[in-house]
Amino acid sequence: MNYSPESVQQLLDSDDYGHRLSGVNQLRYLAPEIAFEMLQPLINDSNARVRYSAVSQLDILGRQNLDLALTILRDRLLHDPEADVKAAAADAIGGLKLTAAYDDLVAVYQQSCDWLIQFSIVAALGELGEPRGFELLEIALNSDNELVKTAAVSAFGELGDPRAVSLLVPLANDDDWQLRYRLAQALGRLGGQDAIAVLTQLTNDKSAQVAQEARNNLVQGDAE
Repeated sequence: MNYSPESVQQLLDSDDYGHRLSGVNQLRYLAPEIAFEMLQPLINDSNARVRYSAVSQLDILGRQNLDLALTILRDRLLHDPEADVKAAAADAIGGLKLTAAYDDLVAVYQQSCDWLIQFSIVAALGELGEPRGFELLEIALNSDNELVKTAAVSAFGELGDPRAVSLLVPLANDDDWQLRYRLAQALGRLGGQDAIAVLTQLTNDKSAQVAQEARNNLVQGDAE
């Protein structure tokens, strides 16, 4: 099927939110610089699903103008009434590595009780690579929500701060095998003798997936 700016714009201008949603999805087939311009009015669409789809695409299209993308994403992160749109904004901020939005991410995390928003912010902190994120990740590591906690483990690995190893070591006996799996990955990235010791322990994990991931990371560490 052929997609043109004209045919997509016709969908974006529709009163039917389903057509607008289809139009947002079809922007993927247009040149990025054109799609970015056409996408912007949909960021404030009256329908949450349309806004979510539009904000999600900024992860890629926002590279056309990072300053404008930062302004848009900050606004949606702070002011959108829907949790999934806020979460999508956090995801895009992380994907675009917009470190200037770090303080906003922290503020929204602290103000929100929604696990999806917190999860997305924690994941974004790993992608951002912002050293100041260590403190918030430490808080997230003690979350009552397992998904937020698991995201914090992965984010610590991405952040690469060796201080995280001592915080992660106790999780080797966590009941959640998926968290232990992420732990093996994070420790492989962080390295050091304490990380190697835990990875060695995890090679005998009751979960075959965790044990294999621990072995993979030990081998990778030896190679490096």
